[in-house]
Amino acid sequence: MSIKDKSAVLSLVVPVHNEEATVNIFYDTLQNIKKELPVAINFYFIDDGSDDKTLSIVKSLNKKDESVHYLSFSRNFGKEAALYAGLQHADGDYVAVMDVDLQDPPELLPEMLSEVMAGPYDAVGTRRVDRRKTKIVRTWFSTRFYKWMNRVSQMHLVEGARDYRVMKRQMVDAILSLPENQRFSKGIFTWVGFHTKYIPFEDRDRVAGKSSWTFWNLTKYGIEGIVSFSTLPLTIVTFLGLFSFGLAVVAGIFIVARALIDNTSVAGWPSMATIILFIGGIQLLSLGVIGRYLSAVFLEVKRRPVYIIKEGR
Repeated sequence: MSIKDKSAVLSLVVPVHNEEATVNIFYDTLQNIKKELPVAINFYFIDDGSDDKTLSIVKSLNKKDESVHYLSFSRNFGKEAALYAGLQHADGDYVAVMDVDLQDPPELLPEMLSEVMAGPYDAVGTRRVDRRKTKIVRTWFSTRFYKWMNRVSQMHLVEGARDYRVMKRQMVDAILSLPENQRFSKGIFTWVGFHTKYIPFEDRDRVAGKSSWTFWNLTKYGIEGIVSFSTLPLTIVTFLGLFSFGLAVVAGIFIVARALIDNTSVAGWPSMATIILFIGGIQLLSLGVIGRYLSAVFLEVKRRPVYIIKEGR
């Protein structure tokens, strides 16, 4: 395929949730970028149950531009569901994923697509190299998360990697072959393999509006990633159980030996209460970890759909 091929199509998947302030700005910005692309482009806006004017704005774009398509969920299913729906419906030769708030630099799109078309890469992604515009606490936890994931899982997550990327059709089909309900796209993008290059960029503010990603949402998202791609927490729980059991055996032997030698009872309610709380804490922690994995299995075996479409065009 030549570097410039207007017969080829790039499908741009854009999840949106309560983004009435950003959709038109995003669309207008991409119209300028569109001129620099070596292929035709189609937009796939995935409305994740917005309760503002986001859907009506997308519908108006759909009416005036035949390259704009949209799907609207029956409720909010989350960004992962929106990404999955977009990838399922995008039918271009190349597929890109991009946030609507323009924190993903749109000016990188032509370079990313050209690299995929001309080079040996199956995908070109992006990574944020600084987080100067992000709160310090969130930045610290984000850095720790990437380091932890790379230690406990059998894959390598590039620190600061964004969902923003351009992929060949073969890679998209591989991603869609994973039918799991509990999805962690950053891990899935890495797990399927394929030759991927990452382009660095500096942090930037949202073009408008307010992010719906709270610290608690990000924490839950991180836990889902660990549960989806690592069983190390279960191994840690196993060793904690063995450790507490060994400690109890040693303590039991010591107590019996002391009773036989001194013929006195072992006093000390504080120490006894400490031991009970220690063992109980380990048990509750273990049950919590096992329960989180069990809940993931529970959600998967029910085979509920990842999302439900209310309307689309």
